[in-house]
Amino acid sequence: MNTAEKSLRSLVDRWLTPTSATPVRVIQFGRTSSSRGRYVRVEAHRPDGPVALFFFRHNDGTWRVFPPDTARSQYLYWLGAV
Repeated sequence: MNTAEKSLRSLVDRWLTPTSATPVRVIQFGRTSSSRGRYVRVEAHRPDGPVALFFFRHNDGTWRVFPPDTARSQYLYWLGAV
């Protein structure tokens, strides 16, 4: 996997397709209290309303839209999904 495929910017571009009419911004970032894993919440403003995604840093240095396997249940609990 090349560096561009690992970058948070490339994932934001791919998932949220920012434009001058629909900009994106980081609205939250940090570490979870349980596993200390990094996360970033990015929001795009669409005509229908805002759309936000969480991106999670994995141990291999990649950013993904799903939490690492070792902490997935902790992240889901933290997000209020369970």
